[in-house]
Parts: sequence; C-alpha cells; structure tokens
Amino acid sequence: MKSLRLTCIIAMTLSAAAMPVSLAAQNTAKPHHTHQYHHYQLIDVGTFGGPQSNQYIYAPARGVLNNSGALGGWADTSTIDPLCSFDYPDCYAAHAFVWQNGAKTDLGLLPGGTNSQVNWIAASGLTAGVADNGQMDPLLGVPQFRGTFWGHDGTITDVGALPGTYFAWTDAVNSRGQVVGQALNTIPDPYSIYGQGYQARAFLWDSKKGMQDLGTLGGTDAIAAAINDQGQVLGWSYTNSVPSPICPPFLTTGSFLWDRKNGMKDIGGLGGTCTLANDLNDQGQIVGQSSLTGDTTAHPFVWNAATGVTDLLNPSDSSFGIAEAENAHGDVAGGTCDSVTCYALLWRKSGGHWQKTSLSTISQSAFSISINASEQVVGNWFGVGPFLQDAFLSEDGGPIVDLNTLVPPGSGLQLVEVRTINDLGEIDIGDAWDANGNHHSVLLIPCDGNHPGVEGCDYSMVEASDAVAQVTPAVRDASDHTSPQSLMRRMNRSHFPGRGASRPE
Repeated sequence: MKSLRLTCIIAMTLSAAAMPVSLAAQNTAKPHHTHQYHHYQLIDVGTFGGPQSNQYIYAPARGVLNNSGALGGWADTSTIDPLCSFDYPDCYAAHAFVWQNGAKTDLGLLPGGTNSQVNWIAASGLTAGVADNGQMDPLLGVPQFRGTFWGHDGTITDVGALPGTYFAWTDAVNSRGQVVGQALNTIPDPYSIYGQGYQARAFLWDSKKGMQDLGTLGGTDAIAAAINDQGQVLGWSYTNSVPSPICPPFLTTGSFLWDRKNGMKDIGGLGGTCTLANDLNDQGQIVGQSSLTGDTTAHPFVWNAATGVTDLLNPSDSSFGIAEAENAHGDVAGGTCDSVTCYALLWRKSGGHWQKTSLSTISQSAFSISINASEQVVGNWFGVGPFLQDAFLSEDGGPIVDLNTLVPPGSGLQLVEVRTINDLGEIDIGDAWDANGNHHSVLLIPCDGNHPGVEGCDYSMVEASDAVAQVTPAVRDASDHTSPQSLMRRMNRSHFPGRGASRPE
C-alpha cells in the first residue's frame, strides 16, 4: 500500500537537488535587509506506534492542510504489514490521520484492510484519501486500492469503482462532499496513464449520485486532480493518440476544467504537446506548465475564462518553468530552471500585466511550492543542510530564509521538504528527517499575533540575515537531469499509482 504514498519530489525539486549551485546572473531579487521573521513552534504529529509518518505528494494540487489548521496524512502503527512488498518506506501498516488543535485522530480502515491515508482535506473538514480492503484486484494482480471519503462524523466510505473494475484513487474533495480522482476501466491500453494496462478515467463522486466518468478531451485517458468549492474540476487528459516528446511516457496531453453546465473544456496551451495544470482556486483561475511549439521547453502559465492561457515568461526564454500554486487573489508561486540552477519565483498581476519577482539570491538554487493570501511563499532550496535540501520561507517578495533557523533547536529533525502554507501562516512540512533517516510529518505554528499564547512559542523576531543557512554546494552531476524531457518526466512519473518506481531517488 505505502508504495503509493508518493514521497518523490516534484520535477524542480528533484532536478535542482541534483544541480551544482551557481551564480544566478538572471536573478533580480532585491535584498530586504530590514525584514524580520517570526519564530515557529514545531509540532511533530507523531505516529500510531510505528517509526514514521508522511503525506501524499501530489502535483497537481496539494490539499493536506486547510485554512482551519487541519493536517492530514498517514502514520505507522506497530503492526507489520503482511503485504510488505507494496510498502514505502517500511513494512509497518499505516493509518490515515487528521491532526488539529493538538489532537491526532486515527481515521481507521476499510473492512478487512490494513492501510489508509489522507490525500485531501476540504475547507469544511471533509476528507478524502485511499485505503486497501484486504482483497486482491483480479485485473491487476495486486491488492485492491479504493478511494475513500470521511464525513464530518468520521465514518469511512468506499467511493466504489467503474463497472467491472476494482481500483479507484481519490485526489481531492470540496466542502460540498464532491470527490474527484482517477479510476481504471476494463479497456486495455498500452499507454495507460497509470501504466497498469487499462484506460484511466477522471471521475466525480458524491453520496447521492455515486461515481461519474467525466470523459476525455478526445484521447483514451484522463485524470481529475482537484475540485474547488464551486464544483469546478481540474484535470489532465490525452487529446489524441500521438506520443508527446516532452511529456513521456504520455501521449499528447491537455488540461481541462469541468463543470456540470459546460462539461469538459480544454483550456488550451502554449503550442506544444504537453499542458499540465497544477492548481485551481475558487475563482476558477488555473496555473501550471505548458510546452512551447516544438516541445523544446515548457513555461509556467496562468489561465482564466476571460483571457485564456497566458505565458508567465517571455516566449523567447529558453528556461524550463512551472507555476505550482496560487492564492485566492490569483498571485502565483513557482519557478524556472536553466541548465544548472533553479529560481524560486513569485508572480503578481499589476496594471493588467504579470510582474515577476525572484526570491532566490545569487548563492541559492530553489523552487517555490505554495503561496497563501498574505503572499507568504514556501518551497525547497538546495545545496543546504545534511540532505542538500531544506524548506524555505519568503515574505513580502523578499529573499528566502531557511525554516530550520526559525524553529526551536534540539528537535532532532531536519525540515527537508515543505508541502504547503495556509492563510493562517501555518506551514506543513511533509517530510522532516531524524538522525536515523525516519520520515516525520511536521506542522509549524507561527509565533505571531494570529496565534497568541501558544505554549512553547518564542515571540521575539529574527532578522532575515540571521535566518539564512550556509550553502553547501551540491556535488552530484546535473547532466542527466536538466533536459525538458527529464524535468517533465520527473514531474509526472510518480504522481500515478503503479507508475514506475516505488522508492524515491
């Protein structure tokens, strides 16, 4: 089961971690020497008796921390999983959890099951994920993985599967209780997005209407990745049967927005054969990356119904870029990479034009992952710490600082990979490592005016210059990691059950 807990990092994270740190001549960030940062209380959510906890990494979209401070994931029990060959990163059975206000709740299992996990928590607290049911899938020859939904009473519901099949994967849920994800049908498909030999289909589920196949953009396969509280569904779909040279192992792929009134709509792209949307807000704005004509590179884009797809870079720019996330106001976080360095970026719209701010300084290689309503940006930066990767924070468009410098010393944890930041300024560190290499899910609570009187909080301020870790140049060869094809492959290869490796590189 835990082979599906996808701890591989997004394309920019993986590629940049393998890149030597270099001087970023294109960087235009201005130092904010007077900026001060808050300290954070570090909360290790713990386990259910086993050694590790972790969370689902999914790009497009990340929804395991909502704006009420509810955090979801999975945590090891002390029970050895009899299906250990399917587990990552250990052989312990794990249960889905939600942590909120100091309490961690075990969300339990499907009847006969061994493992479960949370993939998304809606603003209202409704929760979706995946679990096994202890039975084998006769089509796939592996344990059955079922999409799950937890209501406000905590009851677990199996969302079912398409006729004649047993597999469904739930990606997101909204406050209405509408669940989206991907399921297989019974039609053999050598280009299955899942790599499992059957067509993958985007679905929408609710408790009254059950599971609905949303169709495709003309090709054989589609997935649904996110749904907003307006009921709009974001996803990817093959548009024809022509292989994409930049999006392997995919065929030509587009992104769609679906709603009940208009059905599935292709949002378009930048001229190439691969458009992958990453995030959708409640205003219907979409961000992602799309390959340019000729498929030599891909650029970050923003889409809305009025203007269509807008390239966030100059079309002549040869950099590879991705827009990862957006806030409720439409500000965008992401980044670009050249042959050796990645740059964490923030885009704001001003006067009808998108303005780009580089958050990286000349000694850092980094990539932005999430942004909240206050324009706080979090991401991962490279060539630092014992793992050559650390989680960072930027505020007010200022330079990035290492979150490891803002938490109390002595936790024994290195904050390696950030997932998201909510509008309260709380930060989900989905992967913190201890000295033994165990993974921990961590929530950072800011010691600020929105969180007064938090036990253990240090409410003094930290100068930005004191919150920057020393950079250790990466030593691994970047030559095999920086082509657009490699970056796109790394972006997508681990976002689908059954797709390739069950271990991170």
